Amino acid sequence: MQFLLLMHMNPQIWDALTEEERQEVMNGHGGFIKTIQESGEMIGTQALADPSTSAVVRVRDGNPAVTDGPYLEAKEYLAGFYLVDCESKERAVELAAMIPDAAVPGLGIEVRPVMFSAGMDM
Repeated sequence: MQFLLLMHMNPQIWDALTEEERQEVMNGHGGFIKTIQESGEMIGTQALADPSTSAVVRVRDGNPAVTDGPYLEAKEYLAGFYLVDCESKERAVELAAMIPDAAVPGLGIEVRPVMFSAGMDM
């Protein structure tokens, strides 16, 4: 089964960490990536740019309207994700708990099953 492990960021929480704490979280991703590569569970991972660099496209009356991001005014935003293939939701939750961000008070990892993938037999 495929799961998306979504990392949500809250800039206020991140900025309140010391430089050493932030570096520990960042460095911890290398170990996590190695673990899921070695287990064969990693499909891919991506980090996303700050929402201020995004564009939002809405079509109204057939005309696209583009505005600068973020999509919503929110204190949290999607910062990145891991796409994994593992045997169960329980294993996906176990993997999510290994992501260093999960140990930071106020941050968390959302575990969401993937319904289908492009090119995948249905």
